[in-house]
Parts: sequence; structure tokens; C-alpha cells
Amino acid sequence: MGTEATYAQVVLLWVGRTAILALIASLLAWLGISALDVLTPGIRQRQRVGEHPVSVGLFIGGFLIMIGLVIHGAVTGPVLVGSGLLASLLDPVRLGLIALSFGISLLVGILLLHIVDRLTPGIRFSSVDEDPLAVGLYVFGYLVFFGLILHGALTMPL
Repeated sequence: MGTEATYAQVVLLWVGRTAILALIASLLAWLGISALDVLTPGIRQRQRVGEHPVSVGLFIGGFLIMIGLVIHGAVTGPVLVGSGLLASLLDPVRLGLIALSFGISLLVGILLLHIVDRLTPGIRFSSVDEDPLAVGLYVFGYLVFFGLILHGALTMPL
């Protein structure tokens, strides 16, 4: 797309970019929760969340907040208008930043969780697994945390 893009072309570009980034974020959230199952073996997120309707609601609420943060980041973040349709839709530098943010946020989040768990011996973090509501709230927090990380990656000026 050249610099003489019409208003309709710009709107379609932003809608397409937003939809693509929301799909990518959804996939990364699913991968993140799967990784949480592996990295925190004492807490079975995917199994326990479905055991209580409130924990399912917390999961859905966290997911919607995460997607809302991604959509906000997608529509307010910088767009490469005038660099061609594909580059405008999927900026490889921005996608790399999203992938890096995903990996770092997952590792740093789990590392800090383990450190705080060890620094607070009177609070047994694995007890979260004893109640599906607690697991739902834990996953809710992870999804909001991840949404904030993705929002930062989408709005960061490069």
C-alpha cells in the first residue's frame, strides 16, 4: 500500500491487523497455560479450572481482559503504513518482539513465582491446586499478566 491509502484501506488494515494479533495472542495464551502446567507441576491448571463454574468464569474473564489489552495495543500501537500490505499487517520486528515477550514473560513470571514461594515458607503455593476456584484465580492472574506484557510489546516504539 502506498502513502495514498484511502480511509477504507487504513480501516481494513487495522481490522485485519487486530484480528491477526488477537488470534496470535489466543494461541500464545493457550501455549502459556500448557507451559504453566509443565513449569508448575503442583498446579494442574487445565484440569482444575473446568471443575467449578466460577473458576471457568475467572478463566474467561482473564482471557477477555488479555484479548482486550491485545486489541488496545494493536489499535494504538505503531503501524507501518506505506511499507506494503504484508509488512503493515504483520511487522516481522513486532512479531519477533511479541514472541520474545511471550518467552521472557513466561520464564520471568515462573522464576519470580518460585523465588517468592521459597521466600515465603509459611505460604504453600502448591495449595492453590486444592481448590478449582483458587486455580481459576491463578490462571486469571496469569492471563492478565500476559495481556499486559503483550500490550507493552504492541505499543512499544521501535
